[in-house]
Order: sequence, then C-alpha cells, then structure tokens
Amino acid sequence: MGKHPSKTSTPGAGVPARADGAPWRNFYGRRHGKTLRKGQVAHLNETLPELQLSGVGWDENPERRPIDLTAAFGREAPRMLEIGFGGGEHLRALSARRPEVDLIGCEPFVNGVAMLLPRIAEDGARNVRLHAGDARDLLDVLEPDCLSRIYLLYPDPWPKKRHHRRRFVQPDTLAEFARVLKPGAEFRVATDIPDYVRHTLDAIARVSPLFEWLAEGPQDWRAPWPHWQSTRYEAKALREGRVPHYLRFRRTATPV
Repeated sequence: MGKHPSKTSTPGAGVPARADGAPWRNFYGRRHGKTLRKGQVAHLNETLPELQLSGVGWDENPERRPIDLTAAFGREAPRMLEIGFGGGEHLRALSARRPEVDLIGCEPFVNGVAMLLPRIAEDGARNVRLHAGDARDLLDVLEPDCLSRIYLLYPDPWPKKRHHRRRFVQPDTLAEFARVLKPGAEFRVATDIPDYVRHTLDAIARVSPLFEWLAEGPQDWRAPWPHWQSTRYEAKALREGRVPHYLRFRRTATPV
C-alpha cells in the first residue's frame, strides 16, 4: 500500500451494497505481511479477543446498530481513536501517559496488530480496545459525539495523482469524523508529505465550517503536540530527510 502499507484506504460513502448488506468498499492496503512468529500468533488467538471491540463487523452487526463503548471499556471516560496505528508506538505510549483516557486503535494490517498485542499485554493496559480491520466499519457503528480526539498518523500518501482518491482524508471521511467527534474535539494528522498537507487542508475547506485549523504560524505545524510519541514511520522519514508536519483541526459546534 505505497509507503505506509498498514493504513486504511479511502472511504466510499454512497457506494452500492454487497449481497450481505455491507457497503462495497475497495480496500487498497495489504492485510498480511511476512510470516508471523509463533508467539505473535498466540497473541492474535488469545489476547486480541480480549481487546477486540464487538459489534463492529458486518457479520456480527448487519443492522449496524451503534456499539456501547461504556460497556466495552467498563467505565465512562474521554475516548480517542487512532486510525492505522502501525506498530503501535504512539498508541502504547499514550495509553501509559493518559490512563484516564480510553483509546481505540484501528489497524487492518495483521502484522502491526501482532506487533502491538504482546506489548499491551506486558503493560497490562486496561484503557485500550482494538478493531483489527477497516476503520470505516468502526465509524459506521460509533455513536454521534462519542470521541474526544481522532489521530491519523503518517497515512499512506498515495503520491500519484490518479491515486489521490485512495487517500484516507476525503470530505466524506471528514463528515463522519465530524459526526463522531464532540464539538470542540480535535482531529490530528501527522505526515511527512507536503502534498498530503495540501490535500488535507483542501479537504477540510470543502467541509467548512465543520472544522477549523488550529494554526496561527509555522511553529504550530512544525512542532509535535503534547504527549507525542514518535513512530517508526517518522523515524524513517527523518532518516530520509523528510520534514514531519503536525496538523490540528477543531470540530466546530456546527451541526452535521
């Protein structure tokens, strides 16, 4: 899937439904990589079922009823979503630094999930739940105004112009973000691709006034936000001489 193979593809609102009722959504990324180690397979079989959110898949929730996050986490707390967590470095660090917050990690690339699971088990983290699949299926079943933040870190840039429709940030995706984010909550993007910055700002403008860009000067997108944890994708970008950008957008009070 291009430079970052673990990230989800572009949403497709309004597309035809499959025979089982699920929307027909193209998925452009890899689901599997190199052969997993025995211990990783064991965690997929044993640890993942304890953390996996139920009611997200079409097979278990064909009517797409909203899922109960309070029941899933066993408490009321601010909730944040990270889409395409890759190796899980940021999600794991945030879990340790913000124990008062509940975190949902979404990742369709099984090798990334397998990499994170033993670390979450080692940490004994109680504030993490996972969806090992397409983020769009999760967005379908989230209640309105249920999230305090959404992270999209180093998404697949799809650099060729004919592939820009595969980029995850699109107006229909942002409309879904606006539905599930509380007014005043933030959508945050980290990318090392200047064209993805331009693409994101253009998409935000197209759904105006649902979001406002929280930047007053260059330092606001050059410096990472508080509690930032660098990822393997960022390390690669820096090694190759690319400059990270950190974008923050606030969900306005405008109704969807």
